[in-house]
Amino acid sequence: MSDIDRTSLAEVTRRALRLILRGNADLHVSFDLDACDPAIAPGVGTPVRGGLSYREAHMLMELVADTGRLRALDLVEVNPILDTHNLTAQLGVELALSALGQQIL
Repeated sequence: MSDIDRTSLAEVTRRALRLILRGNADLHVSFDLDACDPAIAPGVGTPVRGGLSYREAHMLMELVADTGRLRALDLVEVNPILDTHNLTAQLGVELALSALGQQIL
C-alpha cells in the first residue's frame, strides 16, 4: 500500500495492466467488493475502513475498459443481508458498467 500511496493507484494499475497484457493475453477481472470502503460498500463479508473510494473503484474499472481486452468479469462478496439500502449491489452494477466502458463523469 505504501508504494500505491506514494506512486498513485492509477499509475500502479497501469503498470500492472501493461505487465498482465503483454502479448495477446485477455483479461479476467475478479473484483472483490471487500476492497471498497464500507462507506460505499457496507454489504460485504469483511468491511475494512480505508478501502477504495467510489471514484478509485470506478477509475480501476475504467482503466480495465480502456485496455479493450476484458473478456470476463466477476464481482464478489456482495451480501444482501448485510447491505444498507442496496448500496453495495448498486455499486457492483455501476462498476460492471464502468468495466464495460461507461464513464461516470
